[in-house]
Amino acid sequence: MKAEILSLRFIHEGWSKFGLVKVRLADGSEAERELEDHGNSVGVLPYDPERRVATLVQELRVPALYASGEQKQMEVPAGIIEDGSPEENTRREVLEEVGIRLHELEHIGTTYSCAGISTEQIHLFIAPYAAANRETYGGGAEGEHENIRVIEMSLIALAKMADQGNLTDLKTLTLVFALRSRHPELFGERNGSVLV
Repeated sequence: MKAEILSLRFIHEGWSKFGLVKVRLADGSEAERELEDHGNSVGVLPYDPERRVATLVQELRVPALYASGEQKQMEVPAGIIEDGSPEENTRREVLEEVGIRLHELEHIGTTYSCAGISTEQIHLFIAPYAAANRETYGGGAEGEHENIRVIEMSLIALAKMADQGNLTDLKTLTLVFALRSRHPELFGERNGSVLV
């Protein structure tokens, strides 16, 4: 027997929709689960292979503020998919948030951000850029109160943050590991070992 949804009742519909789902499990029993739905998203780690730096954003995330008092979180540029393909949305978000016009995107994968509660699938990319690709200072879309601070940091420093457990955003951690795995030479590494 396959699991199946028996009913869905939304109890809040705003930027996110929150609902209660009645489901029949594979063993035939029934259970109620909670569900959050706000659409799918994109996340990208822009990196300059020439200067060996990456561009990230730092902003307030209210759930992190609530959970741990974290005043700001450093993460890769990301956003909800509106119209168009994940690639088009990725390029738009990066231009809005950090002011860089991306061309080449390397798809890392599409994953659930938190499958235990959310329907969101996030399309993850890494993307090379050059200093000449910076068109604006970024900062986020006008009127969205994002208050984004753009941070350009060395790949070595970013890897060190990942190794020390100082990256609290899962998509960012995933993309740093993906970039290191696919392009270890940018970090002065070969097969996980630092080159001398």
